[in-house]
Amino acid sequence: MRLLRRRSIRILAAVSAVAATATLAALGALGLVTVADAVLLTAMAGLGGLVCVLGLGLIRLRRSVLALPAAVAAHTHTVTEALGRDRLELTAALDEIRARVDRVHAHALPKVSREIRHAVTVQGRNDYEQQVAWTELRENLDTAAFMPPLRGWAASPDVLRVLVRQIDLLRPGLVVEFGSGASSVWLGYALRRAGGGRLVAIEHDARYAELSRELVAAHGLDDMIEIRHAPLTEVESVRVLVGDETVRTADRWYDASVLADLDGIGLVFVDGPPQATGRHARYPAVPAVLPHCTEDAVIVLDDADRPDERAIGDRWLAEHPELQRSEEHTEKGTHVFTRKGA
Repeated sequence: MRLLRRRSIRILAAVSAVAATATLAALGALGLVTVADAVLLTAMAGLGGLVCVLGLGLIRLRRSVLALPAAVAAHTHTVTEALGRDRLELTAALDEIRARVDRVHAHALPKVSREIRHAVTVQGRNDYEQQVAWTELRENLDTAAFMPPLRGWAASPDVLRVLVRQIDLLRPGLVVEFGSGASSVWLGYALRRAGGGRLVAIEHDARYAELSRELVAAHGLDDMIEIRHAPLTEVESVRVLVGDETVRTADRWYDASVLADLDGIGLVFVDGPPQATGRHARYPAVPAVLPHCTEDAVIVLDDADRPDERAIGDRWLAEHPELQRSEEHTEKGTHVFTRKGA
């Protein structure tokens, strides 16, 4: 529409100029005006047309200038509304973030703080108890100056204290340990203090068995301790219930032939195979050794705080009703099994 208006103004100005020029030319031809007057009048007519065009342009410019504030106001209003919406959305998002932070401060942080304090307290108590047990073992067993470390992969001092107490009470002629290492040395010292006895430690890893033999020899206990290498061999795997989960048990255990010549076992320490062997990896120990045990034999299961080991103990009790269980409060959990009435 604006383009049509522009073209109309240009055409009108051109027609006016042509009409004025033609009129002046006709008047000159009729002799009503001189040629000089005609030229002058033509120039004036052209100038008048140009003035008209400029006037029309000024009118259009004025209209545009007058319309500009309204356009700027409308655009400003649109931008302001958009910014207002964005600000409201940003404010709402920040409010939600503040609310989440408040919830974290109100609930999560106190809970985490309580858990950290509890963990530190428990760890401190465990560390203290292990130090006490270590000191008692050292003082009562008359050990060498430098003893192999306990805890971690090795048995903790408090479970060794349980075993030493059983050795003092039972005076067993034969102790069997599933697993070997630092605990074997400590148990050897306990047997020596008790006046005799023999320890057979069953180890599935050939290299570790050799290291255990070297450790035993370094403490001069190789006359009382025998480290037997028994690689893990295939056993039957079954499905059992652990908590609410049905799992398949490990399909490997020590080569049971290493137990064939062992009779009169008075104490059994079940601390292997390692957990990585599979679920219920330590279960076969009782079915394998119970026929070789004395009537008053004691079976000690380490790591009994783990769900698998507790479930293993449940299976032992269900399948061997002559057994009973008691629990010792140790760092990793210790369950002690004896025959009823023994």
